[in-house]
Amino acid sequence: MKQEASGLWTRRLTLAGFSLFVMACAGLIQLNSTLIGIAATLPPTPDVATLPVSAAVSDRNGQLLRPFTTADGRWRLPVERSGVDPRFLDMLIAYEDRNFVSHDGIAWSSMARAAGQFVGAGGRVVSGGSTLTMQVARLIEGQPTRNLWGKLRQMVHAHRLENELSKDQIIDLYLTLAPYGGNIEGVRAASLAYFGKEPARLTTAEAALLVALPQSPEARRPDRDPLAAQRSRDMVLDRLVAMGALPAEEAMAAKHEPVPTVRREFPMLAAHMAQQAVKAQPEARQVELTIDKRLQEALERLAAGRARILDPKVSVAIVAADIQTGEVLASVGSAGLFATQSAGFVDMTTAIRSPGSTLKPLIYGLAFELGLAHPQSLIEDRPTAFGAYVPVNFDGFSRGTVSIHDALTESLNIPAVVVLDAVGPARLVSRLRRAHADPRLPVNTAPSLAVGLGGVGITLRDLVSVYAAIGNGGKPITLQDGIKPQANLTLAAPVLDPVAAWYVSDILADVPPPLNGSPGRIAYKTGTSYGYRDAWAIGFDGKTVIGVWVGRPDGAPVPGLSGIVGAAPILFEAFDRLGNRKAPLPRAPDGVIFASNTELPSPLRRFRHPDEDLVARVSAPEIAFPGDGVDVDLGLSAGSISPLMVKVRNGVPPFTYFANGAPIGRPEFARQSSWKPDGPGYVTLSVVDASGRGDTVTVFLN
Repeated sequence: MKQEASGLWTRRLTLAGFSLFVMACAGLIQLNSTLIGIAATLPPTPDVATLPVSAAVSDRNGQLLRPFTTADGRWRLPVERSGVDPRFLDMLIAYEDRNFVSHDGIAWSSMARAAGQFVGAGGRVVSGGSTLTMQVARLIEGQPTRNLWGKLRQMVHAHRLENELSKDQIIDLYLTLAPYGGNIEGVRAASLAYFGKEPARLTTAEAALLVALPQSPEARRPDRDPLAAQRSRDMVLDRLVAMGALPAEEAMAAKHEPVPTVRREFPMLAAHMAQQAVKAQPEARQVELTIDKRLQEALERLAAGRARILDPKVSVAIVAADIQTGEVLASVGSAGLFATQSAGFVDMTTAIRSPGSTLKPLIYGLAFELGLAHPQSLIEDRPTAFGAYVPVNFDGFSRGTVSIHDALTESLNIPAVVVLDAVGPARLVSRLRRAHADPRLPVNTAPSLAVGLGGVGITLRDLVSVYAAIGNGGKPITLQDGIKPQANLTLAAPVLDPVAAWYVSDILADVPPPLNGSPGRIAYKTGTSYGYRDAWAIGFDGKTVIGVWVGRPDGAPVPGLSGIVGAAPILFEAFDRLGNRKAPLPRAPDGVIFASNTELPSPLRRFRHPDEDLVARVSAPEIAFPGDGVDVDLGLSAGSISPLMVKVRNGVPPFTYFANGAPIGRPEFARQSSWKPDGPGYVTLSVVDASGRGDTVTVFLN
């Protein structure tokens, strides 16, 4: 009986064991099927190089100028472990996943601990046991994993990530996707938002806080709950000390470092140019401009500060470029992107405005190149009519006979138009285009003499390009900014020949500086457009060209605004901020004539228009005061002996003045003369110039 009973139990145990085996196999088959099903629904493994991130615009040295949010409004900046402080990486791995290097995505001991805690807590998840790889899997899917099904899916996903990616690639994904509160994702965005710096160099306290935040980013945000942020940071420091991963003294010192309490603004340097760059390369993750961040920041502060002093509605634009390469080193589009009163969103470096007198250097440069003049050639500054066009000087006064040098340094209008009439407005516009400027003329009109005094539309970038060519010995330079590749310009036609360009540079170096500048440092020119709408100052030394525009973006007049008062001081301050980029002006090339006026060859001693007959026809002398047929009250009837002033415009000095046919004194170069009449009555006044041309008026004196 005992043997039968023993055999029965043996058969029953065998059957039970077999049943358990069958059930286990069925469970494994079912589990395997489940795992296969999960794997089939996992999203594709992302490549960190193509992961959607914020477009980051940087300067010539890789320093961040301006980032942009992703399409869904997140700050997620591209970052790799090479750009992160090794201290942070060591602390992250030690705190989150000390076996990261050796496991295959799942830390089974941690999972067993988490499972035990789950059972002991009655089915509530106490700790996740997640590895860094599992956390990356969760971040990729964007789904919560505080349940068994989610945890199982996370484990399957982590296993696949380990099979498809290297450990460095997994870390790079974590560094890019980890949440840090609000719309901040990734360690680079977090470091900029909370510490105002790149994550390449972090303090121990900063690194510990960045380790702690992703575990509960909203609850621990330092800008919302600094105490919670501090407690979580200190918890990380304590645990690292307990693990032997951090010296106790270093942790204690880190705990005394204050936690940031506000979220900082992201950099927004070269805002207008950065926006253009992103628009031109919409798929680019990283765009590098030619901008120098240090100089850009300094000039933006300068523009904003000067605009505040001038007028709340006034904006300031500045462009600085390398003369040899054309690389744009700074581009300040306005006095502040968010300055509402001065329309700061408008990029005034590319706005088409009237250039005022800033084209005069090129006008005289053409005369030098064509052999019509030398800087010491004499020219007449006298009222001159060109048909219906009668230019006048900015101050309304004429200087008589002056040198070309003085005509340019004093920015006299009349000599500039006389020279432009000789060289031709069409040639001036053509040379502007050679300098890669884009002058805008009224529709269906040919270039006229008005172009020389601002009757053309042009941008600040265009003027910088023109002056860069002058400073570069007449060779054209296209401004390079990193937004679009530029063509090779080696064979481009010159804007001026080297001698003419040097003559212009040498004269501009003698332009009197503003009160905050010293003479001779730079060659520069100012300009003021009609109605005080635009103030300009463009200058260069041997290495850098800088252009400044001041005015209202809406084109409204600014009473009293001028180039020398509004723009020139900014220009000289901008050169002060160049640092070690300063360089002397270039030396004279072969062919330059160093001579006074009397030492010049005879044809160069006085500027001669190529068509003297035309000049004679439009430039006969004319008595400007008194007018023909008028009564002039000199108080003669009351016994006064007041002199009569006679003023002349046009003509070629010296002038001989007559009263009733009798000469008044000797011939003189002055355009006015005084005469004391004997008494009241009619008098005939005449004037004759050096060419024998004359004018006569009859007036009544009383």
